[in-house]
Amino acid sequence: MSFFAIMFALLLEQVRPLARDNPIHGMLRSWVRGSSRNFDAGKPQHGWLAWALAVSVPSLVALGLHWLLVLTLGWPVAVLWNVAVLYITLGFRQFSHHFTEIRDALESGDEPLARELLAQWQQVDASELPRSEIVRHVIEYSVLAAHRHVFGVLAWYSVLAALGLGPAGAVFYRLSEFVSRYWKYKAKDQNQPASASLQLAAAKAWTAIDWLPARITAFGFAVVGSFEDAIDGWRNYAQRFPDDNDGVILAATSGALNVRLGGEALKTVYTAGNGMPAEGGVDAQDSESTPGRDPELGHLRSVVGLVWRTVVLWMGLLALLTLANLLG
Repeated sequence: MSFFAIMFALLLEQVRPLARDNPIHGMLRSWVRGSSRNFDAGKPQHGWLAWALAVSVPSLVALGLHWLLVLTLGWPVAVLWNVAVLYITLGFRQFSHHFTEIRDALESGDEPLARELLAQWQQVDASELPRSEIVRHVIEYSVLAAHRHVFGVLAWYSVLAALGLGPAGAVFYRLSEFVSRYWKYKAKDQNQPASASLQLAAAKAWTAIDWLPARITAFGFAVVGSFEDAIDGWRNYAQRFPDDNDGVILAATSGALNVRLGGEALKTVYTAGNGMPAEGGVDAQDSESTPGRDPELGHLRSVVGLVWRTVVLWMGLLALLTLANLLG
């Protein structure tokens, strides 16, 4: 069932991308806001309570509806529910338009536009970046976005669906990532700031939840890219990045494509009214770069190929597992 749900969700998302201001995401943002407003009293236990409610309740709702449909209307209708949940939580089109617009600007030689688009996407100051650094940041942000919107969701969904937990894993993973960014952003809100305890709880939970998916993604990149170089980068250069899980992915990407990543990290700049911590952005000190060729425009095409080959790898493995289950 997982294979068909994922396949149809990916196809649907390519044909009709989910709008950025869709009501489902708006409802979830309101739920997360309400959880912190009502339960964040500043103490560690309150932070964990607010996090658990914000993330677990929607996940349990997704699970409960899944089994309600299975028991009342049967598996085919439950599969449609899984497709709907994956359509909301999974997909390239939720971020790929940023990548495409910046790549097109670079290909046309319009570097000022590329800098402006990068700044709008990640809420950073990109006004002084040279061309190679624009490419490097686009690679890093795009790879991390692909992990968080696609491969991490696939990992949690596939494992929990195999255990009979339906689409709960997809909701749990995406909300865990979202609240870790959202409450960090809300710490700057003068009206209802998120406490340090709430931010710490969300950050710790996200690090633990993303630990295994990050390594699965890195291994997938190694399999479809330059395996030995990717594994070498993973082992020797992951610690050069501020975040351990992101470092594993970026170091493996660097080796798989033979491209230099890391180095002087952009510091996140929040803009009034709409600034939030970027999904792949870093809010960190400078770090030492990995070995490899200087980033070039051709590496952007290589990134697209790397990501899509990894998707094919995932789908092939799921298809084999589905076939084995049907025959067994």
